[in-house]
Amino acid sequence: MNDLFATLGFYLEKPFVINALIVGVLIALCSSLLGVTLVLKRYSFIGDGLSHVAFGAMAIAAVLGLTNDMPLVLTITVVCAVLLLRMGKNAKIKGDAAIAMISVGALAIGYLLMNIFNTGSSNLSGDVCSTLFGSTSILTLSTFDVWMCIILSVIVVLFFVLFYNKIFSVTFDESFARATGQRAGLYNLLIAIVIAVIIVVSMQLVGSLLISALVIFPALSAMRVFKSFKSVTICAAIVSVVCALIGLFTSILAGTPVGSTIVAADIAVFALFSLIGAVTKRNA
Repeated sequence: MNDLFATLGFYLEKPFVINALIVGVLIALCSSLLGVTLVLKRYSFIGDGLSHVAFGAMAIAAVLGLTNDMPLVLTITVVCAVLLLRMGKNAKIKGDAAIAMISVGALAIGYLLMNIFNTGSSNLSGDVCSTLFGSTSILTLSTFDVWMCIILSVIVVLFFVLFYNKIFSVTFDESFARATGQRAGLYNLLIAIVIAVIIVVSMQLVGSLLISALVIFPALSAMRVFKSFKSVTICAAIVSVVCALIGLFTSILAGTPVGSTIVAADIAVFALFSLIGAVTKRNA
């Protein structure tokens, strides 16, 4: 046990580990805040769809030889978030079909572009795997990545705090919100844009295919025990941050992939909360 703490203390002195902890906690917090809204509005898979779009955007950036792909990826992902919202209201193309169409199309085109054009990498399969499932090394986080994550996370948290009542209204009864004069369409659009921002920020750490887990599992775990929107949101935020820390520390000590380890921690907590919820309901 002493050796374990000594090893952990050694790694905590390294700047790249501190950077990974900062980014991991912020991503987990932001994902959980809007995760409850997405689950309740049955938009859970919008995160999965936008993550595939982000992968396609990263492929385009690689083909163009951009050293900093964040602006391009963020722009394309936000635009597609708006398109998904608009297409979801189209009677001919339902929301789930729109998500499937854009996500699968972006994933296929992105991988096709990376194969057709020489992106300058000698390990294409490794690059794709790293992008889809997260980097196997937390050394890949640059100072720019950390500061960009901090800035965007502050924007996301401020948005949630300032528009909490509006988010609550459009989450539970969008028709009533419209009837009372609230601009429900605008707030739905803002939610979609913020989710796109979270997806792009999360790509570096957990990968495009695992981002949805950060959005869905903490919210579902909290719903097993709590019932009110506020309680579920607070619990989801705590669960998400704790699972991120557990996953990061386990990854550091055991050498496992960061993203997959965090998601495994989320799954374990979900199972625990499901058991607690079942016992509580039985005894009620």
